[in-house]
Amino acid sequence: MPVLVEVQNLTVKFDGRCALKDVSFTLEEGDSLGILGKSGSGKTVLMHVLKGLEHIDEGSVIYHLSECEKCGRLERPSDAGGTCPRCGGVLKLIEFDLAKLDSHHPRRKELQRRLAIMLQRTFGLYGDERVLVNVLNALTEVGYEGKDAVMKAAELLNDVNMSHRIMHVARELSGGEKQRVVLARQLAKEPIMLLADEPTGTLDLKTADIVHDTIVKARKKYNMGLVVTSHWPTVVEELAERAILLEDGQITMEGPSHEVAESFAKQVSHITKEKVEVGTPIIRVENLTKKYVSIDRGVIRAVDNISFEVYEGEIFGIVGESGSGKTSTAKMLIGLLEPTSGSVMVRVGDEWVDMTQPGYNFRGRATKYMAILHQEYNLYPYRTVLENLTESIGLDLPLELGEKKALFTLTSVGFSEQRAQEVLKSMPEELSEGEQHRVALAQVLIKEPRIVILDEPTGTMDPITKAEVSNSILAARKSLDQTFVIVSHDTDFVEAVCDRGILMFRGKIIAEGTPEQLIDAQMRTEVT
Repeated sequence: MPVLVEVQNLTVKFDGRCALKDVSFTLEEGDSLGILGKSGSGKTVLMHVLKGLEHIDEGSVIYHLSECEKCGRLERPSDAGGTCPRCGGVLKLIEFDLAKLDSHHPRRKELQRRLAIMLQRTFGLYGDERVLVNVLNALTEVGYEGKDAVMKAAELLNDVNMSHRIMHVARELSGGEKQRVVLARQLAKEPIMLLADEPTGTLDLKTADIVHDTIVKARKKYNMGLVVTSHWPTVVEELAERAILLEDGQITMEGPSHEVAESFAKQVSHITKEKVEVGTPIIRVENLTKKYVSIDRGVIRAVDNISFEVYEGEIFGIVGESGSGKTSTAKMLIGLLEPTSGSVMVRVGDEWVDMTQPGYNFRGRATKYMAILHQEYNLYPYRTVLENLTESIGLDLPLELGEKKALFTLTSVGFSEQRAQEVLKSMPEELSEGEQHRVALAQVLIKEPRIVILDEPTGTMDPITKAEVSNSILAARKSLDQTFVIVSHDTDFVEAVCDRGILMFRGKIIAEGTPEQLIDAQMRTEVT
């Protein structure tokens, strides 16, 4: 197959620091490439460069394509000599270097229209619109109208196995369903190549498998090239034939995806979980229920009459696939969501506080000793990491002490001492997605809460960082006497850090016990 893109000695810098250094590789038309590496290794920066969204300091990114002589539409290099599907003009073989095109150059703009991208943690859907309308909007942007647009939208949704959700409102979909709608919107471009940046990083394994299968089928049908990043070596093995390993912005290995994935997996550090003595109950949930009313689906029981206890000093897991009610339960524990019925009690000292009752003298007494890291966290974009960790959360400390505490907290969530010093002065946009996630976790831990609720804390983390964060949670429990409630679909993580937990399915608790018992129950549920 002809070459699609050549990356030659690519270097990208931010404030003098190399995010990518001397990176070179070639991708042929229809080929697939996986990119593995720790958080901060440069994976997302490389994806943005390929899309034409990032500056290039040194080197070249050369695209080999065919271009319509009349309207400028770009197609695959193998289409040269054929007819333009937009205007009927002749397609001529060309090549151009992104490093030599300014951000407003017509070829750069046309390339961005012809490349599809799936970004990590960002669904980019019209939340209050139906699934069909979301796809129709994408088709309108590329020139489809009327009945043709409706029929094409139905075809695309069928391609991504979403024909059964056409009339659903986008915000009511599960994470995996949203990702498939995102893919349908991108396929509306009839893209030359798909750039998938951690496409299933925050999804449970069952849902991720569905999305992976959808990507594989779409790639074959639309003859797309594929570049995929993931913190899961198995994902790269499943979706790509070849892979590269990035470390500190440099390629340290290139070859068959299974060999690169195996090498990356060997870098994961050991997680040490010790048997600890836990205290008496500190959270008590009884007959907790949360109902929603949907125009399309009627009454939805997000949480359906559940009861459980969490003990002081325990690391307690709430496990389940997307849409099982985990996050709704977590929000009710900390008083962010009002239950329809039932009770949530939290012990402060020797007194029990009713979390269903608002006000300073009720749940306000407990929430000042509690903290939550949301799945879709947000850092303050115009403040440095140091300001995010101190001023922005009202932590009133002398500058020297605040900086010292911030550094200690950053190292406890997996940053090296050197990188923590660099990160303190950085703006959030200068960090990788994984680094931003760890800063958000540090923002929670720096407040020294007695009860910490973490909603999908390892969603965008690579295995190496995940192991570091797992050890930091275990260390925080041991040294700071913190109680953790961890909401996660990541059974490996739950098994590594949790003492006990519950497995939720369609709003109900279907198992309670050790992580091993929950995993066994989950496997039996999937089989049935």
